[in-house]
Amino acid sequence: MKISDIVKADPARVVPAAPVVGFDIGSRGSKGVLVTPDEIHTVFIPTGLYMQETADELLSLLLKRAKLKRHNLGFIVGTGYGRISLKYEDIPYQVVTEISCHAMGAHVVNPATRTIIDIGGQDSKAIKVDPATGKVVEFVMNDKCAAGTGRFLEKAANLLGIGLDELGGVALQAKEPAQVSSQCVVFAESEVVSLRARGDRVGDEEARANIAAGIHYASARRVKTLLGRVGLEPDLVFTGGVANNAGMWHALEDLIGSPFAPSPAGFDMIFAGALGAAVYAGRHHALSRPAKPAKAKAKTTPKPPVELETAKIETIVAEAPRLPHRPACHTPGRAEAPACGVAGFAD
Repeated sequence: MKISDIVKADPARVVPAAPVVGFDIGSRGSKGVLVTPDEIHTVFIPTGLYMQETADELLSLLLKRAKLKRHNLGFIVGTGYGRISLKYEDIPYQVVTEISCHAMGAHVVNPATRTIIDIGGQDSKAIKVDPATGKVVEFVMNDKCAAGTGRFLEKAANLLGIGLDELGGVALQAKEPAQVSSQCVVFAESEVVSLRARGDRVGDEEARANIAAGIHYASARRVKTLLGRVGLEPDLVFTGGVANNAGMWHALEDLIGSPFAPSPAGFDMIFAGALGAAVYAGRHHALSRPAKPAKAKAKTTPKPPVELETAKIETIVAEAPRLPHRPACHTPGRAEAPACGVAGFAD
């Protein structure tokens, strides 16, 4: 992807001097973004058991797509669930919080962003952003309960016997979303089991769609509570691993009463965190580069001291006017003063 098609913020603040990489190592899926002065490359893979191996796989795929080598990279920034587990000996590396990275990633693709809903595998967040800088103003996070997270949706999809990537599409087919009233994932799971059994008895696919929609609305209610604590200001942006779930997108817009800002064509907002990390990588790289030495001043040939010829000096002395003879100074009552003359010129 051309960087000009994705980045809408001031390019001078975003485009790096050398290729840089941002990793967003999530609990369920990991994202990588490689940014060059001209292009953006993205990769998504499931998070493995070992975070370093996952990051190494992301890096290998990104370099292959960009047709670059490791020594071409200027900097890497990691964020997300597994950011502190990463280490690189041959490439400069730093970690940045995922909240800061999601805010920056949303900002560079939409500089008008003021509010973000970020839903990942293990937590959900509501973030207020300064539209002038892309920095976080305030945030609220739910990381103590699975309700309102990707993990809850994954469990619900398993209970319904469908894939997680199908859940959102099935929910959009609902005619009357089922009432999943509990915001606790344990009790909500019991409700889903009961609703599914009721639908299976009549062999009704519509019941499955209604249950799927009810699950999304139950999660959306939890996220709306978070949003209420930081306030809503447009533009509203949806990021995180659940951002490409059409069912959650619809449920949130319906409950909140405000639409999400569209993402740039061809760019999936699940990569917002990794893109923000790449932007920070570019800034770290710029700060780590040695300062350019000051330009040396041009050497000038010193002018030789002015030298007068001996004959000319004698001429000057000879032509100096002689002072007239002046009588000795005498003051009555005082000892006679010496002659008032100028040494070398008196008669």
